[in-house]
Amino acid sequence: MAVSAAFRDYVVDLFAVFGPVAVKRMFGGAGIYYRDRMFGLIGDDRIYLKTNDETRGMFEAEGSKPFTFEMKGGEAVITGYYELPPRLLDDPDELKSWARRAYDVAVAASGKKQRSRRRDAPPPDLPLVAPRGTKPR
Repeated sequence: MAVSAAFRDYVVDLFAVFGPVAVKRMFGGAGIYYRDRMFGLIGDDRIYLKTNDETRGMFEAEGSKPFTFEMKGGEAVITGYYELPPRLLDDPDELKSWARRAYDVAVAASGKKQRSRRRDAPPPDLPLVAPRGTKPR
């Protein structure tokens, strides 16, 4: 699933219409980043964009399939990244729109993760203990 340097350069040029993207290696593929937020990925020289329940239908209507990989035990994992429809490779304006949606999904997903983590709350498996110097009632 290695990504060639030439294909990484191609992706940067392709998404230039959206903005300055960076392609960073990860595992056997690469992530596509804009403003330090991963909104796409590359695997086997194919481009996938991040989806959610609202945007996934657009990809499915185009016949796009999700990015999948196999765990060591043989279990298949289906991700929320769907293959970029081939017609968008020749339509910069439409590509920009789809990239914007994928980026917005990535930002929203990141915000949900941050809001769900309360820094002042103890992990759920630890008992609550009174601070030192106080007596329990």
